[in-house]
Amino acid sequence: MNAHIEVKHLLPAWESFRAATDIEPIRDEAHYQRMVAMLDVLLDEAAGDESHALMGLVDIVGDLIEDYETEHHPLAPATGLQALKFLMDQHELKQSDLPEIGSQGVVSEILTGKRELNVRQVRALAQRFSVSAATFI
Repeated sequence: MNAHIEVKHLLPAWESFRAATDIEPIRDEAHYQRMVAMLDVLLDEAAGDESHALMGLVDIVGDLIEDYETEHHPLAPATGLQALKFLMDQHELKQSDLPEIGSQGVVSEILTGKRELNVRQVRALAQRFSVSAATFI
């Protein structure tokens, strides 16, 4: 890429691109919704091909959305129990699929909040799901 950019040539291209796409730092909720919709279209077009020409644009739009969400839609911290339930759902696991925690009864008590995970169980789950032990604390 040419290190010397002539702004007089860049500015008309940028103004045209911005007018056509509305891509710029997200200003409000309506703009946020438009950017999310645009990201969906871009991802559909790229169809999972990481080398697709649109992936650079996917990264830019994704970063703009992430910045807005961090400021305006922060996620509440998840509890260890919520993390376990999420991972079970993602891996399509049942209570009986977690022998490292204990019997199905023990798993049931943990999932209903009647019992807390102990250190051994936390370590085993962290190893199984390849996450930090802090995920379950």
